[in-house]
Amino acid sequence: MKKIYIKNMVCPRCITAVRDILDDLDIAYREIVLGEVTLPKALDVGQKEIMHQRLEKVGFALVNDRRSQLIEKMKNLVIEKVHHSREPLEINWSDYISDQLHLDYKYLGNLFSSVESITFEQYIIHQKIERIKELLAYDEMSLKEIAFLLDYSSVAYLSNQFKKVTGMSPTQFKKGLKHSRRSIDEI
Repeated sequence: MKKIYIKNMVCPRCITAVRDILDDLDIAYREIVLGEVTLPKALDVGQKEIMHQRLEKVGFALVNDRRSQLIEKMKNLVIEKVHHSREPLEINWSDYISDQLHLDYKYLGNLFSSVESITFEQYIIHQKIERIKELLAYDEMSLKEIAFLLDYSSVAYLSNQFKKVTGMSPTQFKKGLKHSRRSIDEI
C-alpha cells in the first residue's frame, strides 16, 4: 500500500473531486479520506505528474515532504472534528493530535508554528470561529448549543473569543448583511 497526501482537501465534496480525478486517470485506489489517498501501489512518474496537474486545476496539491504531510494531517484532524463531526468536541487537542499521529505534541506544535504563520492553537481557534459563523448563518442552533457543540466553557467565553478574532460579537455578526466567512482551506 502507498499513501499520497493532498493539500486543501477539506470536505466530502473534495473527496468526490479527487475520486473523480483518480477514476478519470484510471488510477486504482483503496481509500480516500481528507488529505490522504491509499493506493495499492506507488504511482509512476508519469501518473504522478498528470495527477499533480489535474489536482492543481481544482485547487489541490500533492504534498511530498514529511513535514508538510504532518501539518496537513494536523489540519485535517481539526477540520474533521470541528466541521464534520456531529458529536460535541470534548477533547484535549494536544492528546488527540499526539495519539492520532503517534508523535510528541510539543514537536508537532513547534513544527506547525515553524511552517505556518500561526500557532496550532490559533489554527484551531480560527477553525472553530469559522464553524460558529456557519452555524450562526444557518440559524438552527442557539449560542448556548453552539458553545456546547464546540466545547466552550460558556457562551461568554465563546462570545469573547469570537469578538477577539472577528472584531464583532456573534449577535452583531448574525445581524450583519455581509457574513465574512472564509473558506476552510484559506485558514
